[in-house]
Formats: sequence, structure tokens, C-alpha cells
Amino acid sequence: MSDLIDVPRGLNGVVAAETTISDVNGEEGWYHYRGHAAVDLARSHSFEDVWHLLVVGQLPDATARASFAARVTAAQGDPRLPELISAVAARTDQPLAALRAVWTLAASARSSKPLYDLAPAARLDEAIAFAAMAPLALAPGDASTGRGIVADYLARVTGHDPDERHVRALSAYLIAAMDHGFNASTFTARVIASTGADMASCLTGALGALSGPLHGGAPARALDGLDRAGDDPAAWIAGELQAGRRLMGFGHAVYRTSDPRSELLRGVAEQFGGPRVAQALAFQVEAERQLAARHPERPLHANVEFYAAVVMEDCGIPREMFTPTFALARTIGWSAHVLEQAADPKIIRPAARYVGPPFAG
Repeated sequence: MSDLIDVPRGLNGVVAAETTISDVNGEEGWYHYRGHAAVDLARSHSFEDVWHLLVVGQLPDATARASFAARVTAAQGDPRLPELISAVAARTDQPLAALRAVWTLAASARSSKPLYDLAPAARLDEAIAFAAMAPLALAPGDASTGRGIVADYLARVTGHDPDERHVRALSAYLIAAMDHGFNASTFTARVIASTGADMASCLTGALGALSGPLHGGAPARALDGLDRAGDDPAAWIAGELQAGRRLMGFGHAVYRTSDPRSELLRGVAEQFGGPRVAQALAFQVEAERQLAARHPERPLHANVEFYAAVVMEDCGIPREMFTPTFALARTIGWSAHVLEQAADPKIIRPAARYVGPPFAG
């Protein structure tokens, strides 16, 4: 075909759609949600308020906050959910697999229709309902603190009522991680939504993309690196780089400056203090020094996954729950993007350049 347009590998820098949800400026090192600085929202707002901002379109006032809380409570109180979650939990101890299964079964139980066939208000109902299932499916249990989504989730994951410092720290991480442009999982959600598919299909597809170690699996691997480096990060880092291996938790596809999410979570970690935080700070300095020496043309900095791992560990979240916790945050962004894409009648359908053997017939 003569009208094909060549683009960079990985679609880097290619504008695939317009969005009003978020914007990332990698050159200057900032990002925002609907005009609000994301790191400021993470410092000062609740998980539920920013959820409302992303899917409804604005931060709620007191009336809207109460109404939205009632919708989330009603969604989580669906009498069909406990049986579905229990049935799935009896068959897998993998949280991401459980969430995929719960979403799929819930779509069947709810007789969810394709988004193409729903009015905007019904699409929003679906978005809230399926996002509300996520914390329950990822961390089953009866813990209810009465203090909101984050406190309840942390109580179920850790097995005890969390203190406010940890709730606030985890809230900051979850809000900071809710959305971040057209990353792999968000783009996957939008591609599926462009077909008019149902909400569960869009979200499970996005979850599949997030499960990859180059996307959502990095926080646990970043902590593994800290464990292996021990008290001598210089030698371990040099060995990893000499072997051609990546340092998980460093570098980003968009940012050419420091990652603002990493800066936010570094501040949260420093408030905790302790040996692990001191180790992470020393590791960051040495890693960035060696990376700069190897790549002077493009300094690589700590990204969100590096200090997210430290913060989640301090909150008592086990390592195997790091990626599921990231998924909990990103579910909010996915659902917002699905709603936006569903309003566009154009299906996403790129082309490919064939480079295989020539046609023989």
C-alpha cells in the first residue's frame, strides 16, 4: 500500500487520539488531571474525590461527594458480588487473575451490554460499578473501617486497621498512579472501547497489558534490586549494567527530567525514615550516577515504581500485592478513558508493514 505512514517503533511520540483526561509533559517533568496538578491532588485530596474528577469531569462539592459515595457503596453492596468473589478466591490465589475473573463473571451476572448500545449515563454506571469491584476482588475480606476505599483496602491486605499515616501515604500513591497518558494498558483499554465492547472487556484487556513486567511489574522488581544490592549498591549496579540488564525503577519512556511521581513518593518515604529508606536514597544516587556516566546524552532518573515499592512496603503491603495495588489505581484511569473513547464512533485500526516472504501465488 502506497499510503502507509511509517511511525517510530512502539508508537513513541505518535498522537493516536485527543483526550481531556490527563496530560504529561515529559520535557518539563509535570502531569495533570483535567487541569489539576496530579501531585497536588495526591497531597491534598481523597482517592474518591480524584476518582470523581476523572470519570465525572470535575472535583466534587459536598453534595456531589455524598452522591458519589452512595453510588460506590451501592455498587460494592451488589448482593451478587460476595458469591462471585468467594467462588473465584477458592480457585486462585493470584489477585490479578481473580480480578479478571470477577470482572468477567460480574459482566455476565449483570448482563452487561456493549458500550455502543448504552447511553452516556448508563456507561458511567458501568464504569463506577466495575471500578468499585476492584478493591474487593483484589483483596477479599470483610474488613470495613468506615474510612473509605483506601483504608478498607489496606485493612484487608494487611489484616489490621491501618493508621492514618499509612492511609494517607497509600492514597498519595494511588492518586498519583491513577492515570498517565496513553501508556500501554490505557491504550489497550481505548482500543477495545473503540470497538464498542462492554466495560468488563475493556478493563480486562487493560489489566492483561498491566500484568507485564515492563509495565505494572516493576515495583516488586525494584525492591528485589534493593535486596540484592544490600549495603554495596555501587558494585551490584555496575554488575547489572555491565551485563546489559535494566535497573527496574529507573528511566521512563516519556520523562526527560525527574519523574514528578517519584519526587512525590520520595518525600512520602522520607517522612517514614528508617534503614530501607536510607538504603533507597543511597541506591538512587549511585544508580543515577552510573546511568549518567553510561548515557550522558540521556540521564535516567528514578521513576514512580522505585519509591512506590518503598512506600508500599512501609505500609505493610506484601510484595506480591504491589502490582495488584497499582492495578487498583490504574482502574480509575482506564474507566475514564473507556468512557471517553466510547463517545468516539471511530474504531482504532492501524496498519502494519509486511516484511515477510513475498506472495507466491
